[in-house]
Amino acid sequence: MDHGGAGPDIVLVHGLGGSHLNWDLIAPRLTPYGRVLALDLPGFGLSAPDGRAAGVGRNVGALEGFLRSTARPPVVLVGNSMGGLVSVLLTARSPGLVRGLVLLDPALPAPSRVLRSPTAVAQLLLHAVPGVGERVRAARRRRRGPLRTVLDTLELCGVDPARLPPDLLRRSVALAARQTDVTGMDRAFLSASRSVAWALLRTRRYRAARDAVGVPVLLVHGDRDALVPVAAARAVAAQHPGWRYVELPGVGHLPQLQEPERVGRLLGGWLGELDRADPLRDQRRRTIRPLDAEPEKATDTPRTNPKSYQPPELPTS
Repeated sequence: MDHGGAGPDIVLVHGLGGSHLNWDLIAPRLTPYGRVLALDLPGFGLSAPDGRAAGVGRNVGALEGFLRSTARPPVVLVGNSMGGLVSVLLTARSPGLVRGLVLLDPALPAPSRVLRSPTAVAQLLLHAVPGVGERVRAARRRRRGPLRTVLDTLELCGVDPARLPPDLLRRSVALAARQTDVTGMDRAFLSASRSVAWALLRTRRYRAARDAVGVPVLLVHGDRDALVPVAAARAVAAQHPGWRYVELPGVGHLPQLQEPERVGRLLGGWLGELDRADPLRDQRRRTIRPLDAEPEKATDTPRTNPKSYQPPELPTS
């Protein structure tokens, strides 16, 4: 989804079970700072599943392919939830494609005490067992229907559906209802879910990727996030004092939907600072190609990160 705007590209990456619609309320607030693009990762939104596993590794590859073929690198990546994890891994692997990184309630290794919750453990086990997760999701979908499924997801993420524009809610339900290959969508969701879990369990490898990020980073986290506890974000912020960390009181897992005005101001201020601090700012704006121009091949030569990083082998299912 191309939201328009002039200047360097800003690419929005949704989370597990999300889509380009997750960015509808905040994307227009970012267009003064660049051209804003929101993609659907494989098996989510309008990106139909193709039978292949939609694990973290594949999503990193899909994002890189999108940046090289459709966007104009180096870009600013804005990732929410799983999209934050994918954006970190992509930035570490191909730093020449990225000039800045915004993480909104990203998927992070949680403190061990989170696993003391019987409900959380039960959900993890249900989704982790091949075949079981598929049956559970299929039964739930038949029982709840598109509207209730959308409402349940929003409420789980801390978003009050009554506060959303009716048109956005209608389009979200319509998108859920129009998905014809629901079995494939379920497979993609569970494949991504399992892969995210494995990636987060391998904390050393994920931390190595974060350590390899050499671009400016803005980490934003809601203190009422029920899916990724704020303690995990505070721990990561302490490990990376060079990152900017902002905690949002009373906000859950989807700050861009729950508080679009507040988050829009926050990101706008940070993007403005990033642009002013960029020594190549004027050159970038002069060399922005027309939207209908033939895309250029981006190089993987690190621009700001001298560290050598070998990406971890991530499970694909």
